[in-house]
Amino acid sequence: MASFAHDFPFDPAYGHELDDLLRVPAPEAPDDFAEFWRAQYERAREVDTAPEIGPVEDERDGVRIHGVTYSSVGGIRVGGWVALPTGGPATHGFVIGHGYGGRDRPGPDVPLPLPRSAAILPCVRGMGTRGLRAGVPEVAAGHVLHGIASRDTYVIAGCVADLWCAASALAELVPDLGRLGYVGESFGGGLGALALPWDDRFAAAQLTVPTFGNHPLRLTLPSVGSGEAVRDHHRDHPEVTEVLRYFDAASAAARLRTPTLVAAALFDPAVPPPGQFAVYNALPGVRELQVLSAGHFTYDALVAETAELRENRRRFFGERLGR
Repeated sequence: MASFAHDFPFDPAYGHELDDLLRVPAPEAPDDFAEFWRAQYERAREVDTAPEIGPVEDERDGVRIHGVTYSSVGGIRVGGWVALPTGGPATHGFVIGHGYGGRDRPGPDVPLPLPRSAAILPCVRGMGTRGLRAGVPEVAAGHVLHGIASRDTYVIAGCVADLWCAASALAELVPDLGRLGYVGESFGGGLGALALPWDDRFAAAQLTVPTFGNHPLRLTLPSVGSGEAVRDHHRDHPEVTEVLRYFDAASAAARLRTPTLVAAALFDPAVPPPGQFAVYNALPGVRELQVLSAGHFTYDALVAETAELRENRRRFFGERLGR
């Protein structure tokens, strides 16, 4: 069992050892789960993303980084960055999600998983710094509740659409990339699990400490992350359980055939490990697991484990996208 000195008023390992975590299932999904998500996907594919790329903002690690905007579902413009290789045409393409809180620049996401790659790094709706929207809370605890009264208004559906439209925008900016890779951590990991089963443009994915896994279980587990805001809301609005069934990353993962590498943590105060492992356990296709000592927490082995994950990611995508 993972054990670290901490001052949280709960156990971020939740009493689980690895063997326990590898048995956490996905919950039963609604009968029309796939129908709902396929309709969301088709709606996103109908969008003319009309990407607009800005001047170079940075150059490092073999890429030039430009600002970008593109259109997404609901007629909104999403902002972010595009990274393009400096040494010739791109031969690989990636969509890279972000954690809850957004991104103010493409920091640790560059260098990219493979050389000679192009990537789009969006800030999904409501998230800083380039996805801010009037009326949509930027702070995770508010954002995760925005529109939660209905599956048709919940902001998470729009965020998933922003990833699909990001892939469309990248394909327009950099034609002939072939099938893509997806990388997402925490919030971006959960969004990726929800997005990928319906989109055959992706050949491989890597999800780190993915959120939104097994909502019925998450509602019983205290945390310091967005899940705690949902737990608080659920106490006064138990009917939200039915909405959350459509946004369960583990239920979606059970329909995900894309080869996927998951990095899941044994100890995590923000995204309870049982939910992370529920995503991995549900995957029916080619899958790999890297067990992290902790997530959303600083610990002695963090640098070494991050380096190991970076190398595993490079190998995993190299085997599926080509080196």
